[in-house]
Amino acid sequence: MNDQQAIDKILRESRSIAVVGFSTNPQKAGYYVPAYLKRQGYTIHAVNPNAGEGLDGDPAYGALADVPVPVDLVLLFQRSENVPPFVEQAIAIGAKAVWMQLGISNHEAARQAEAAGLDVVQNACMLVEHKNWK
Repeated sequence: MNDQQAIDKILRESRSIAVVGFSTNPQKAGYYVPAYLKRQGYTIHAVNPNAGEGLDGDPAYGALADVPVPVDLVLLFQRSENVPPFVEQAIAIGAKAVWMQLGISNHEAARQAEAAGLDVVQNACMLVEHKNWK
């Protein structure tokens, strides 16, 4: 179960968000959730080797390690079974938190992130949580 304190902390303290699995399709959550977050003042870094570009013509990156600035939060739009390497990369780049979108959870990867000192949210929509938090 997600800790409301962790959700509040992430929403309050994260400014720079790397979106792994960013989509260029406006109908997909991997696009409209980060677009919403950008409108709320967060800096969004699209991570998808096939995207070409991110929101509003911003660059898209092939991997988390390619994002040239510090990242507070890694927001995952990936299948649950694909989460572990992205959590390892989030730890390696010094992210402060990992958020697995609605329908995505991996308890082993979550434990690994928490053991490394990261805040973790699983199976929750950041857009919905942000609207409730505001």
